[in-house]
Amino acid sequence: MDSSLNARRRAAELREVAESRLDVLVVGLGATGTGAALDAASRGLRVAAIDAHDLAFGTSRWSSKMVHGGLRYLARGQVDVAYESAVERGILLRTTAPHLVSAHPYLLPLTKGVSRRQAALVMSGYRLGDGLRAAARTPRRLLPGPTRLSAARARTLAPVLDGDGLRGALLSWDGRLLDDARLVVALARTAAAHGARVLTRCRALRLTGRGALVRDELTGEEFDVRAKVVINAAGVWAGTLDPEVQLRPSRGTHLVLAPGTLPGLIAGMHVPIPGETNRFALVLPQRDGRVHVGLTDEPVDGPVPDVPEVPEEDVRTLLEVLNGVLATQVTREAVAGAYAGLRPLLAADGHTADLSRRHAVLSHDGVVTVVGGKLTTYRRMAEDAVDRAVSYAKLPARRSRTRKIPLVGAGPRPEGVPQRLAERYGSEAGPAHELVKAHPEEVGLGLTAGDLLWSVRHEGALDEGDLLDRRTRIGLVARDRDRALAATRDVLDRWGRV
Repeated sequence: MDSSLNARRRAAELREVAESRLDVLVVGLGATGTGAALDAASRGLRVAAIDAHDLAFGTSRWSSKMVHGGLRYLARGQVDVAYESAVERGILLRTTAPHLVSAHPYLLPLTKGVSRRQAALVMSGYRLGDGLRAAARTPRRLLPGPTRLSAARARTLAPVLDGDGLRGALLSWDGRLLDDARLVVALARTAAAHGARVLTRCRALRLTGRGALVRDELTGEEFDVRAKVVINAAGVWAGTLDPEVQLRPSRGTHLVLAPGTLPGLIAGMHVPIPGETNRFALVLPQRDGRVHVGLTDEPVDGPVPDVPEVPEEDVRTLLEVLNGVLATQVTREAVAGAYAGLRPLLAADGHTADLSRRHAVLSHDGVVTVVGGKLTTYRRMAEDAVDRAVSYAKLPARRSRTRKIPLVGAGPRPEGVPQRLAERYGSEAGPAHELVKAHPEEVGLGLTAGDLLWSVRHEGALDEGDLLDRRTRIGLVARDRDRALAATRDVLDRWGRV
């Protein structure tokens, strides 16, 4: 079946879903929800997956874009969580998404604030993490091992470091996503290719053991979707659909620094947070020239917003940590944008930074809810949720196959296409290149009207928010978004009704 998602397919499949009975209805189109849709559809089940907004609208697009091996969990003695992360990282690197995930180097600068004992402990942790890599059977050619660098070598990878008192750096490697939202799009399209109905702008108003009451947010029409079992993968909103689920969301804020703010930065950086033993700020250079700096971990009380706001306190905190290792201070004016994501953590006592990142699968009255976890382990979370759904509803289904299913774009990259297209589209870079050549007008960050048109025709984009904020990340910086808005609306006006 064709993997393309667009307005025409949505309209046709919306009618089908309203008129039939499904095996599984998935609510939520983040990484876990789209992963569950793929898992269930690839087992031969009749599946629909819905979201009130868009693909990757919630937490899945606000991550650090790291696909990590669970080193932080290892430091807390959560060996099973760390091993699970290492296994899932290896699956992404080797099989399912090698076009979207690759190894990336990270420096931990050995400044005056990092004692020799702390440096030795961190390096021991890196080596244990490398042992997990080996245990997960991820080859070293995909993920090199850790090492120590001289101060001179460290500054070739990060010239922005303050050389005064710098003893060198610890170099480690971990998985890195080109774009977290594009992973979700690839999952959704792969699920669609296996027969899942993937429907954005469909809000679940109420879940029952026999399906859900759903509203089409484009027309306002309400209708029942019948299903033998429902998987609630709504992330931080899961508790609004299942009152039995008690969550304690945690806000993770990132800053977006304008291109040129940290010149010459090649590697990412782990910057120790003063007063914390095993917590680090992340400095993450992007291919578009921007640099992302994160990550806070603060509890959030009250109603869950659609798009979390970034408090000025988070901006100040991250700048203070960053400036502690730089030769030239980054000012508030260099922060071109900021974003925050909410982690769907299970409620427990203590600071959110200390809450377990284990996921949980809960079930009652025909609804299976999956919460917790992290982006790296979305596939395992989805598998566990579908296993529970299959058992609960006694569905005739095969075992999960998603360990071995490459996502859309994971095949060999074609020759003769620009590097940026090969990185963005993987094996689909050839046809994407034809669209870009036919519509070369630039819209921002090196992207063209052809890229936007590809997202309308194949990636389910329905409006300018889908295009600017999720299919591309132009919208992370308000002034870039404003500049691209007219061209984006022109693409939608001319070709938005496919």
